[in-house]
Amino acid sequence: MALDGVYLSLIKKEMGCLTGGRVDKIYQPSKEELVIAIRTKEGLKRLLINTVSGSARIHLTTADIENPKQPPMFCMLLRKHLSSGKLADIRQEGFERILMLDFDAANELGDIVRLTVAVEIMGRRSNLLLLNAEGRIIDCIKRVSPEVSDKPVLPGMIYELPQKSGRLRINECSREEFEQRVRSDPKAELSKAVMNTLEGISPVFARECAFFTSHSQELTVGEMTDDRFDRLWFFVNKTRESIEAGENKFTLIKTPEGVFKDFCFCDINRFGGLMITRHFESPSQLLDYFYQERDALSRTRQKAQDLFKLLAATIERTERRVSNQRLELKDCAKREELKQYGDLIMANLYGIKRGMEEISANNFYLPDSPVVKIKLDKRLEPAANAQRYYKEYRKLDTAEKKLRELIASGEEEAKYLDSVFDALTRAQTEGDIAALREELAEQGYLKRGRQKGKPPKSLPPMKFRSSEGYDITVGRNNAQNDRLTCKEAKKTDIWLHVKDITGSHVIISCGGEGRQGEEVMPPDRTIEEAAAIAAYYSKAKNSSRADVDYTFVKYVKKPAGSKPGMVIFTSNYTITVKPDEELVRRLMV
Repeated sequence: MALDGVYLSLIKKEMGCLTGGRVDKIYQPSKEELVIAIRTKEGLKRLLINTVSGSARIHLTTADIENPKQPPMFCMLLRKHLSSGKLADIRQEGFERILMLDFDAANELGDIVRLTVAVEIMGRRSNLLLLNAEGRIIDCIKRVSPEVSDKPVLPGMIYELPQKSGRLRINECSREEFEQRVRSDPKAELSKAVMNTLEGISPVFARECAFFTSHSQELTVGEMTDDRFDRLWFFVNKTRESIEAGENKFTLIKTPEGVFKDFCFCDINRFGGLMITRHFESPSQLLDYFYQERDALSRTRQKAQDLFKLLAATIERTERRVSNQRLELKDCAKREELKQYGDLIMANLYGIKRGMEEISANNFYLPDSPVVKIKLDKRLEPAANAQRYYKEYRKLDTAEKKLRELIASGEEEAKYLDSVFDALTRAQTEGDIAALREELAEQGYLKRGRQKGKPPKSLPPMKFRSSEGYDITVGRNNAQNDRLTCKEAKKTDIWLHVKDITGSHVIISCGGEGRQGEEVMPPDRTIEEAAAIAAYYSKAKNSSRADVDYTFVKYVKKPAGSKPGMVIFTSNYTITVKPDEELVRRLMV
């Protein structure tokens, strides 16, 4: 899942719109991530540079990425050197995974100097470096000492490009050169031979070459016939023509469950029905979507790791407590038997004497009156033995009532904590996380700590518009769910929630249709779209189908003393829908 050199060249081509633009803002959202906002003739464009080993990339972005309050030192250094600088050129040597961004910026004396931002997209060795006109490193986002690597990267050193691989470039090689290189190792698998022949391609493209050649299992080079080489070269040449003409199919590959697997600059067919492919208009659009979706949960987990641990531990503890209480409740089932023993002793007092350890009595509670043996305490009078059984009965009866209350309370608590956990997995900003921290503090699960300055603002509820023009609002957390349902929604609006599992409250604004207070149901298509949104923003997000309840807001009530987000409802209908990500993105305002 690497950003290869050919894909990078297509990003470089798309970034051509930045040439001549001036640096407007620079900020560093995380330790190994940088955003440069460049003002161009077409407006403000944002360039994202990420050097994390598993997601290193550079591309234009439209994602809403937070600017931290305190900029790191490297970010301040870049601001010092590049602020208001002009992007003069973007360079790439062949299909190397390195982009050189040349800026003309003013130094301390006001003279215009050439500075270069070198972006290396090389897995674990990915880096971002600021170079002066002589090619000397001013600083880098990741410093590498000689103790760590035989190729140190430190300020003051001369920057050197990596040695060339000697592979052929897909846009320059001939059929003869290509075939000769591939045939050089007859025992090699075809996909690996293609990888070793062409510069700047990823394994997913090499395997697609092999699939197009054989349409079956992987071949070795020694099994290649002339006809198969014709097919292989046809595919490679067709891809080259697409690259030159700018007619690439930027393809995302994901599982039917929605797990992102890979991406490529051409169409991928080798998975058949095992994978789902989606095409994008530009390389940046694909990467923006791919990493924003894939890394959303990991980013949130990093920022809210303590909350995830707290919730997971509290949920486990609550469920274990409820499980033990259920076991105790089973023991309470024998209380009726104890009461019967007391009644049978009282009915047979005339035949019981002090000192007896056991009696046999006809059980008149059963139709056929079988004989039952009852243990006695020989130290007690017969009536006292009966009272002993009655006392145990009352004790278990009281325990059962209390246990039922505790179990119901524990189940509600576990459900509430699960809803907070679900909301936390969908949190997008520090403000969203702060809102959840505040909610947990109000409920007594978290101690309030002293916070410097104003807390970050959470995002407002999500807005959608149905195909038929109805506004749909979705809460991001329990506090927003309560506010939407109980305060902001009108009685004749439609409320939706996924059935029996945690998820967001969804409101369809009906706009006061019909007479005041009259129930007017929106069109079926709007209800289906809102239900799909409700299913998507719930724990059923990755399910193939989900049941969604819906009713008028007037039938939704919040019980007194209930936890945030917890409501009861009546007069509801249920619809089964598929959580549709494409639909959600299309309808989002």
